[in-house]
Amino acid sequence: MDTSLPRIAITMGDPAGVGPELCLRALAERSVHAQCVPIVIGDAAVLRRCAEETGLPAPPLIISDHELPHAHAPAVLDLGAIALGDFLPGTISAATGRASFAYVERAIDAALAGHVAAMTTAPLNKEALHLAGILFPGHTEILATRTRATRSCMMQYSEEITCTFVTVHVCYREVHALLTRERILEVIELTTEGLRRILGRAPKIVVCGLNPHAGEHGLFGEREEERIIQPAIEAARALGHQVEGPIPPDTAFLPARRRETDAFVCMYHDQGHIPLKALAFDSAVNTTLGLPIIRTSVDHGTALDLAWQGKANPGSLFAALQLAARLAS
Repeated sequence: MDTSLPRIAITMGDPAGVGPELCLRALAERSVHAQCVPIVIGDAAVLRRCAEETGLPAPPLIISDHELPHAHAPAVLDLGAIALGDFLPGTISAATGRASFAYVERAIDAALAGHVAAMTTAPLNKEALHLAGILFPGHTEILATRTRATRSCMMQYSEEITCTFVTVHVCYREVHALLTRERILEVIELTTEGLRRILGRAPKIVVCGLNPHAGEHGLFGEREEERIIQPAIEAARALGHQVEGPIPPDTAFLPARRRETDAFVCMYHDQGHIPLKALAFDSAVNTTLGLPIIRTSVDHGTALDLAWQGKANPGSLFAALQLAARLAS
Protein backbone atom coordinates (compact mmCIF):
# COMPACT_ATOMS: atom_id res chain seq x y z
CA MET A 1 0.00 0.00 0.00
CA ASP A 2 1.11 3.56 -0.76
CA THR A 3 2.66 4.88 2.47
CA SER A 4 1.79 8.46 1.48
CA LEU A 5 -1.94 7.78 1.79
CA PRO A 6 -3.67 9.31 4.82
CA ARG A 7 -4.62 7.05 7.73
CA ILE A 8 -8.32 7.42 8.47
CA ALA A 9 -9.85 6.07 11.67
CA ILE A 10 -13.28 4.51 11.14
CA THR A 11 -15.31 4.14 14.31
CA MET A 12 -17.24 0.86 14.31
CA GLY A 13 -20.48 2.50 15.44
CA ASP A 14 -23.10 0.64 17.44
CA PRO A 15 -22.10 -3.06 17.46
CA ALA A 16 -25.75 -4.10 17.15
CA GLY A 17 -26.30 -2.05 13.99
CA VAL A 18 -24.91 -2.04 10.45
CA GLY A 19 -21.61 -0.43 11.51
CA PRO A 20 -19.60 -3.66 11.82
CA GLU A 21 -20.71 -4.82 8.37
CA LEU A 22 -19.90 -1.45 6.80
CA CYS A 23 -16.45 -1.50 8.41
CA LEU A 24 -15.76 -4.98 7.05
CA ARG A 25 -16.69 -3.77 3.57
CA ALA A 26 -14.36 -0.76 3.87
CA LEU A 27 -11.47 -2.96 5.02
CA ALA A 28 -11.94 -5.19 1.95
CA GLU A 29 -12.74 -2.50 -0.66
CA ARG A 30 -9.93 -1.77 -3.15
CA SER A 31 -11.37 1.61 -4.16
CA VAL A 32 -11.08 2.67 -0.50
CA HIS A 33 -7.49 1.40 -0.31
CA ALA A 34 -6.60 3.56 -3.31
CA GLN A 35 -7.52 6.70 -1.36
CA CYS A 36 -6.59 6.03 2.26
CA VAL A 37 -5.46 3.52 4.88
CA PRO A 38 -8.65 2.54 6.73
CA ILE A 39 -8.14 1.77 10.42
CA VAL A 40 -11.29 0.52 12.13
CA ILE A 41 -11.46 1.46 15.82
CA GLY A 42 -13.73 -1.13 17.38
CA ASP A 43 -13.80 -4.73 18.54
CA ALA A 44 -12.05 -7.46 16.58
CA ALA A 45 -14.20 -10.24 18.05
CA VAL A 46 -17.39 -8.44 16.98
CA LEU A 47 -16.04 -7.94 13.47
CA ARG A 48 -14.99 -11.58 13.17
CA ARG A 49 -18.42 -12.80 14.27
CA CYS A 50 -20.14 -10.35 11.90
CA ALA A 51 -17.94 -11.64 9.07
CA GLU A 52 -19.03 -15.19 9.86
CA GLU A 53 -22.71 -14.20 9.89
CA THR A 54 -22.61 -12.19 6.67
CA GLY A 55 -20.00 -14.06 4.62
CA LEU A 56 -17.81 -10.97 4.36
CA PRO A 57 -14.00 -11.16 4.61
CA ALA A 58 -12.71 -11.18 8.18
CA PRO A 59 -10.49 -8.31 9.38
CA PRO A 60 -7.07 -8.66 7.71
CA LEU A 61 -4.89 -7.27 10.51
CA ILE A 62 -5.28 -6.46 14.21
CA ILE A 63 -3.02 -3.75 15.64
CA SER A 64 -2.26 -2.28 19.05
CA ASP A 65 -2.14 1.34 20.21
CA HIS A 66 1.60 1.69 19.70
CA GLU A 67 1.31 0.38 16.12
CA LEU A 68 -1.39 2.87 15.08
CA PRO A 69 0.91 5.82 14.20
CA HIS A 70 2.85 3.60 11.80
CA ALA A 71 0.06 1.52 10.23
CA HIS A 72 0.22 1.40 6.43
CA ALA A 73 -2.33 -1.33 5.71
CA PRO A 74 -6.05 -1.79 6.45
CA ALA A 75 -6.37 -2.87 10.08
CA VAL A 76 -8.45 -2.98 13.24
CA LEU A 77 -7.44 -1.26 16.46
CA ASP A 78 -9.06 -3.63 18.97
CA LEU A 79 -10.48 -1.88 22.05
CA GLY A 80 -12.18 -4.90 23.60
CA ALA A 81 -15.04 -2.60 24.62
CA ILE A 82 -17.82 -5.20 24.48
CA ALA A 83 -18.11 -8.98 24.77
CA LEU A 84 -20.07 -11.00 22.22
CA GLY A 85 -22.40 -12.24 24.95
CA ASP A 86 -23.29 -8.69 26.04
CA PHE A 87 -25.51 -7.76 23.09
CA LEU A 88 -27.75 -9.04 20.31
CA PRO A 89 -27.59 -7.72 16.73
CA GLY A 90 -30.58 -5.51 16.02
CA THR A 91 -31.24 -4.81 19.71
CA ILE A 92 -30.75 -1.51 21.56
CA SER A 93 -28.79 -1.77 24.80
CA ALA A 94 -26.68 0.21 27.24
CA ALA A 95 -23.72 -2.07 26.50
CA THR A 96 -23.61 -1.11 22.83
CA GLY A 97 -24.05 2.55 23.74
CA ARG A 98 -21.00 2.44 26.01
CA ALA A 99 -18.93 0.61 23.42
CA SER A 100 -19.80 2.91 20.54
CA PHE A 101 -18.93 5.95 22.67
CA ALA A 102 -15.56 4.38 23.51
CA TYR A 103 -14.77 3.99 19.80
CA VAL A 104 -15.55 7.66 19.15
CA GLU A 105 -13.46 8.87 22.07
CA ARG A 106 -10.46 6.80 20.96
CA ALA A 107 -10.75 8.07 17.38
CA ILE A 108 -10.89 11.67 18.57
CA ASP A 109 -7.77 11.12 20.68
CA ALA A 110 -5.97 9.58 17.71
CA ALA A 111 -6.91 12.49 15.45
CA LEU A 112 -5.93 15.14 18.02
CA ALA A 113 -2.58 13.39 18.51
CA GLY A 114 -1.97 13.31 14.75
CA HIS A 115 -1.87 9.50 14.64
CA VAL A 116 -4.59 9.58 11.97
CA ALA A 117 -5.27 12.30 9.41
CA ALA A 118 -9.04 12.16 9.83
CA MET A 119 -11.86 10.18 11.39
CA THR A 120 -14.98 8.76 9.75
CA THR A 121 -17.83 7.57 11.92
CA ALA A 122 -20.26 4.71 11.47
CA PRO A 123 -23.68 5.35 13.05
CA LEU A 124 -24.43 5.61 16.75
CA ASN A 125 -27.77 4.80 18.33
CA LYS A 126 -28.87 7.76 20.46
CA GLU A 127 -31.22 5.65 22.58
CA ALA A 128 -28.39 3.22 23.36
CA LEU A 129 -26.14 6.13 24.36
CA HIS A 130 -28.78 7.45 26.73
CA LEU A 131 -29.36 3.99 28.26
CA ALA A 132 -25.62 4.00 29.03
CA GLY A 133 -25.96 7.38 30.75
CA ILE A 134 -24.18 9.21 27.91
CA LEU A 135 -26.50 12.14 27.28
CA PHE A 136 -25.06 13.62 24.11
CA PRO A 137 -27.68 13.85 21.34
CA GLY A 138 -25.22 12.78 18.63
CA HIS A 139 -21.72 12.77 17.15
CA THR A 140 -21.70 16.51 16.40
CA GLU A 141 -22.12 17.45 20.05
CA ILE A 142 -19.64 14.81 21.26
CA LEU A 143 -16.99 16.08 18.87
CA ALA A 144 -17.54 19.76 19.69
CA THR A 145 -17.24 19.04 23.43
CA ARG A 146 -14.28 16.65 23.28
CA THR A 147 -12.26 18.86 20.93
CA ARG A 148 -13.24 22.04 22.80
CA ALA A 149 -14.32 23.65 19.56
CA THR A 150 -15.48 27.22 20.12
CA ARG A 151 -17.79 27.04 17.11
CA SER A 152 -19.07 24.18 14.97
CA CYS A 153 -21.94 23.11 12.78
CA MET A 154 -23.16 20.07 10.87
CA MET A 155 -22.79 19.95 7.11
CA GLN A 156 -24.46 17.32 4.94
CA TYR A 157 -22.49 17.29 1.69
CA SER A 158 -23.23 15.68 -1.67
CA GLU A 159 -22.79 16.50 -5.34
CA GLU A 160 -26.58 16.85 -5.62
CA ILE A 161 -27.33 19.05 -2.60
CA THR A 162 -25.44 20.36 0.43
CA CYS A 163 -26.98 21.69 3.64
CA THR A 164 -25.62 23.16 6.86
CA PHE A 165 -27.63 23.66 10.02
CA VAL A 166 -28.08 26.46 12.53
CA THR A 167 -29.76 24.07 14.98
CA VAL A 168 -29.73 20.27 14.83
CA HIS A 169 -30.79 17.83 17.55
CA VAL A 170 -33.35 19.90 19.42
CA CYS A 171 -37.14 19.78 19.47
CA TYR A 172 -39.02 22.31 17.38
CA ARG A 173 -40.21 24.45 20.26
CA GLU A 174 -36.55 25.17 21.14
CA VAL A 175 -35.51 26.32 17.67
CA HIS A 176 -36.90 29.85 17.96
CA ALA A 177 -34.89 30.66 21.11
CA LEU A 178 -31.68 29.30 19.58
CA LEU A 179 -31.78 31.45 16.45
CA THR A 180 -29.56 34.50 16.78
CA ARG A 181 -27.92 36.79 14.27
CA GLU A 182 -24.53 35.71 15.60
CA ARG A 183 -25.23 31.98 15.26
CA ILE A 184 -26.57 32.29 11.71
CA LEU A 185 -23.57 34.38 10.67
CA GLU A 186 -21.28 31.79 12.28
CA VAL A 187 -22.86 28.98 10.24
CA ILE A 188 -22.57 31.02 7.03
CA GLU A 189 -18.87 31.59 7.75
CA LEU A 190 -18.23 27.93 8.61
CA THR A 191 -20.07 26.86 5.46
CA THR A 192 -17.95 29.19 3.34
CA GLU A 193 -14.71 27.98 4.94
CA GLY A 194 -15.63 24.31 4.62
CA LEU A 195 -16.77 24.45 1.01
CA ARG A 196 -13.82 26.59 -0.03
CA ARG A 197 -11.59 23.66 1.01
CA ILE A 198 -13.73 21.17 -0.91
CA LEU A 199 -14.52 23.21 -4.03
CA GLY A 200 -11.37 25.30 -4.26
CA ARG A 201 -13.42 28.50 -4.61
CA ALA A 202 -15.86 30.69 -2.71
CA PRO A 203 -19.28 29.02 -2.55
CA LYS A 204 -22.68 30.46 -3.36
CA ILE A 205 -24.94 30.11 -0.34
CA VAL A 206 -28.72 30.30 0.10
CA VAL A 207 -30.15 30.92 3.57
CA CYS A 208 -33.61 29.51 4.26
CA GLY A 209 -36.28 31.33 6.21
CA LEU A 210 -37.75 29.85 9.36
CA ASN A 211 -41.45 30.28 8.72
CA PRO A 212 -43.76 29.27 5.83
CA HIS A 213 -43.15 31.59 2.87
CA ALA A 214 -40.22 33.08 4.86
CA GLY A 215 -42.74 34.76 7.15
CA GLU A 216 -44.49 36.65 4.32
CA HIS A 217 -43.70 40.04 5.89
CA GLY A 218 -44.89 39.13 9.36
CA LEU A 219 -47.99 37.12 8.51
CA PHE A 220 -46.37 33.96 9.90
CA GLY A 221 -44.12 33.72 12.92
CA GLU A 222 -42.63 36.58 14.91
CA ARG A 223 -40.71 38.32 12.14
CA GLU A 224 -37.66 36.11 12.65
CA GLU A 225 -36.71 36.70 9.01
CA GLU A 226 -36.62 40.47 9.40
CA ARG A 227 -35.25 40.62 12.96
CA ILE A 228 -32.65 37.84 12.93
CA ILE A 229 -32.02 36.11 9.62
CA GLN A 230 -31.82 39.11 7.27
CA PRO A 231 -29.35 41.03 9.51
CA ALA A 232 -27.11 37.95 9.61
CA ILE A 233 -27.19 37.73 5.81
CA GLU A 234 -26.33 41.42 5.48
CA ALA A 235 -23.43 41.01 7.92
CA ALA A 236 -22.15 38.05 5.88
CA ARG A 237 -22.35 40.05 2.65
CA ALA A 238 -20.41 42.87 4.30
CA LEU A 239 -17.67 40.32 4.97
CA GLY A 240 -17.60 39.36 1.30
CA HIS A 241 -19.60 36.13 1.38
CA GLN A 242 -21.91 35.26 -1.53
CA VAL A 243 -25.24 34.85 0.25
CA GLU A 244 -28.87 35.00 -0.86
CA GLY A 245 -31.99 34.90 1.31
CA PRO A 246 -33.95 34.41 3.37
CA ILE A 247 -35.65 32.12 0.84
CA PRO A 248 -39.02 30.45 1.52
CA PRO A 249 -38.16 26.86 2.50
CA ASP A 250 -40.87 25.32 0.30
CA THR A 251 -39.24 26.65 -2.88
CA ALA A 252 -35.59 26.81 -1.80
CA PHE A 253 -34.70 23.34 -3.07
CA LEU A 254 -36.24 23.44 -6.55
CA PRO A 255 -33.93 22.10 -9.31
CA ALA A 256 -33.18 25.48 -10.88
CA ARG A 257 -32.06 26.96 -7.57
CA ARG A 258 -30.05 23.87 -6.65
CA ARG A 259 -28.08 24.20 -9.89
CA GLU A 260 -27.00 27.71 -8.85
CA THR A 261 -26.37 26.99 -5.15
CA ASP A 262 -23.43 25.32 -3.43
CA ALA A 263 -25.03 25.09 0.01
CA PHE A 264 -28.27 25.82 1.83
CA VAL A 265 -28.11 27.14 5.39
CA CYS A 266 -31.09 25.60 7.18
CA MET A 267 -32.64 26.77 10.43
CA TYR A 268 -33.47 23.34 11.83
CA HIS A 269 -32.84 19.61 11.33
CA ASP A 270 -35.65 18.46 9.04
CA GLN A 271 -35.65 21.61 6.92
CA GLY A 272 -32.47 20.33 5.27
CA HIS A 273 -32.47 16.62 6.02
CA ILE A 274 -35.73 15.88 4.24
CA PRO A 275 -34.69 17.22 0.80
CA LEU A 276 -31.14 15.94 1.25
CA LYS A 277 -32.16 12.38 2.05
CA ALA A 278 -34.76 12.38 -0.70
CA LEU A 279 -32.13 13.42 -3.25
CA ALA A 280 -28.86 11.90 -2.00
CA PHE A 281 -29.52 9.25 0.64
CA ASP A 282 -26.77 6.85 -0.48
CA SER A 283 -24.16 9.46 -1.39
CA ALA A 284 -24.46 12.25 1.21
CA VAL A 285 -21.71 12.72 3.78
CA ASN A 286 -22.12 14.21 7.24
CA THR A 287 -19.16 16.33 8.30
CA THR A 288 -18.63 18.60 11.29
CA LEU A 289 -17.27 22.04 10.43
CA GLY A 290 -15.20 24.14 12.81
CA LEU A 291 -13.32 21.33 14.55
CA PRO A 292 -9.52 21.15 14.94
CA ILE A 293 -9.73 17.68 13.32
CA ILE A 294 -11.33 16.31 10.16
CA ARG A 295 -14.48 14.28 10.76
CA THR A 296 -16.88 12.82 8.21
CA SER A 297 -19.69 10.32 8.67
CA VAL A 298 -22.33 8.25 6.99
CA ASP A 299 -25.64 10.04 6.52
CA HIS A 300 -27.85 7.31 7.96
CA GLY A 301 -28.64 5.58 11.22
CA THR A 302 -27.84 2.19 12.71
CA ALA A 303 -30.54 0.42 10.61
CA LEU A 304 -31.14 -2.21 13.27
CA ASP A 305 -33.64 -3.99 11.02
CA LEU A 306 -30.81 -4.72 8.54
CA ALA A 307 -28.06 -5.43 11.07
CA TRP A 308 -25.72 -8.38 10.44
CA GLN A 309 -27.60 -9.57 7.35
CA GLY A 310 -25.12 -8.57 4.65
CA LYS A 311 -27.65 -6.15 3.14
CA ALA A 312 -26.33 -2.75 4.22
CA ASN A 313 -25.36 -0.35 1.43
CA PRO A 314 -21.79 0.91 2.02
CA GLY A 315 -22.12 3.81 -0.44
CA SER A 316 -22.42 6.52 2.20
CA LEU A 317 -19.42 5.19 4.15
CA PHE A 318 -17.30 5.01 1.01
CA ALA A 319 -18.32 8.58 0.12
CA ALA A 320 -17.46 9.71 3.66
CA LEU A 321 -14.01 8.12 3.42
CA GLN A 322 -13.44 9.71 0.04
CA LEU A 323 -14.29 13.17 1.39
CA ALA A 324 -12.13 12.62 4.49
CA ALA A 325 -9.18 11.65 2.31
CA ARG A 326 -9.78 14.67 0.09
CA LEU A 327 -9.86 17.05 3.06
CA ALA A 328 -6.82 15.39 4.65
CA SER A 329 -4.71 15.88 1.55
